[in-house]
Amino acid sequence: MTEPEIIAALRLQAIPNIGDITAKKLIARCGSPMAVFKDKRQHLLKIDGIGQQTLKGLFDPVHLAEAEAEYTFLVQERIDTSYFIADDYPEYLKHCPDGPILLFKKGNIDLNNKRIISVVGTRNITSYGTDFCEKFIEEIAPLDPIIVSGLAYGVDITIQRAAVDKGLQTIACLAHGLNQVYPKAHKKYAKGILENGGFLTDFWSTSTPERENFLKRNRIVAGMSEATIVVESAEKGGSLVTADLANGYNREVFAVPGRSTDKFSKGCNDLIKRQKANLLTSAAELVYLLGWELEEKKEESMVQKQLFVELTEQEQAIYSYLQSKGKQLLDTVALECKLPIYKASSTLLNMEMKGLIRPLPGKLFEAI
Repeated sequence: MTEPEIIAALRLQAIPNIGDITAKKLIARCGSPMAVFKDKRQHLLKIDGIGQQTLKGLFDPVHLAEAEAEYTFLVQERIDTSYFIADDYPEYLKHCPDGPILLFKKGNIDLNNKRIISVVGTRNITSYGTDFCEKFIEEIAPLDPIIVSGLAYGVDITIQRAAVDKGLQTIACLAHGLNQVYPKAHKKYAKGILENGGFLTDFWSTSTPERENFLKRNRIVAGMSEATIVVESAEKGGSLVTADLANGYNREVFAVPGRSTDKFSKGCNDLIKRQKANLLTSAAELVYLLGWELEEKKEESMVQKQLFVELTEQEQAIYSYLQSKGKQLLDTVALECKLPIYKASSTLLNMEMKGLIRPLPGKLFEAI
């Protein structure tokens, strides 16, 4: 976008009575943000859902001055902008009616041909939640997904630190402008996140981390991802709001189950009980339900390497069984190899990573 186009879009964002849904209506009717301010009020009032109160302040010069000041900040800080119909705008977020008309980003964010997962949860993470985050990232790392979260205490920072440690791209969605890091205690992680992804927000530099901003931010966390995982949550909390938003966007939602007596598993257990989330105990279950498959390795060297892979006892049992029986269901593999479902599922994922087996439609697996 050109400078005048960005300023016009910022100007729309600055008007109190015009949110993202209304802004998109105006842009669709007029053709561009700049064209909105060149059109006549009586023409704009003919748009469905647009009234006098909505347009109040539309042509107030104070909002133009605010937009110009924010644009100066973006340029000075070398912050990139993504317009809601541009190629560099998150593809899944394009399909959310309330997705921001402008996103601001900083770092090395690359969304091209990437699988994107959002992970959220309580700020009071337990050792159970920490162990799950670290194990999940280790299991999912070979598929090279982008891990989205909110940089908050607890689950957010735990999953993002684990992603950085494994060299995965991670995106922190902020509830304020890119002129600060909140909480300040997490500023020490900013360098790693910027190098392995970056920061994303629709808030201006004049915004502060108010409570309502975090709730608004959650629509981006839920909207830009193919799936949202709730690791731990009490009966109420922002992560449950994010799960509801993801369900509203028709995205897959997963929740990590816990004991009924654990305070920070009650929210997850309730999501599963009410069928608002898939039960998740390993990365393999997510890979299967999302239909993800590892790309076939065509290089001859990789094929040769597969012939000499070291197998665990469980992997050897499964591989021998699939070689002799052909295509088999996950449940059958678990039963015949005398393994719990969760163990068979995670073992099959590891074997897929090694190029030993491939998943097939219908929850079938076969040896390669």
